[in-house]
Amino acid sequence: MQYTLKKELGQHFLHDENVCQKIVEGLGPNIKNLVEVGPGGGAITKYLMNMPFENYLCIELDKEKIDYLHKTYPALQGKISHDDFLDAALPFPNHFSIIGNFPYNISTQIIFKVLDWKDHVDEVVGMFQKEVAERIASKHGSKSYGIMSVIVQCFYDIEYLFDVPASCFTPPPKVTSGVIRLTRNNNPYQIKDEKKFKTFVKAAFNQRRKTLRNSLKSILTADKLQDEIFAKRAEQLSVQQFVDLYNSTFA
Repeated sequence: MQYTLKKELGQHFLHDENVCQKIVEGLGPNIKNLVEVGPGGGAITKYLMNMPFENYLCIELDKEKIDYLHKTYPALQGKISHDDFLDAALPFPNHFSIIGNFPYNISTQIIFKVLDWKDHVDEVVGMFQKEVAERIASKHGSKSYGIMSVIVQCFYDIEYLFDVPASCFTPPPKVTSGVIRLTRNNNPYQIKDEKKFKTFVKAAFNQRRKTLRNSLKSILTADKLQDEIFAKRAEQLSVQQFVDLYNSTFA
């Protein structure tokens, strides 16, 4: 049984077996529950399906790929959920990890879904467009450091694992990919109002070439903006500095 490529779902199929194995090897030890997002034609699924997890679930939107996986890998019966990951309910009541070759067109939304589930998701090993992977992993002072870097790094430690060239896919995408690992850090910054903090970070980066004094003047008083830290630009502040500034401003 063959399957077709669906461009509207952002499908590019990974055919390099060495890369497939490296992605799987990115998972930490002692995982009990694993969710694979978008198994597609089973590039990494075939390495995962027989590993000794207590629970393993694939979430796949494309019914044709589900039929293909069931026919090709009978052991996956009962382990595939026909659903859009972005709309999916919490797959397990306890802690779990996530792995996937994430579609480029929804990869940012996938990260925000992970953040919604952060009390349950211990680890994510995912392949993204390189630019997005770098944005998530970037440290302050970098041009790619931004809103997503700060928000994700408040709750996860990030490791950039390796690049994946376009030639490893069918059809080859127009960009390089990158694989990263997110490991939950149990909110060391103790952010209480996450929604308010996110709004604050977004405002800070809204005019990233300008100083914080300019970008935050709509939400802070002139009095507060006198502090010398507001002479910096948002990309110059570390995650810790963002949290400290938020706490001192809104405490």
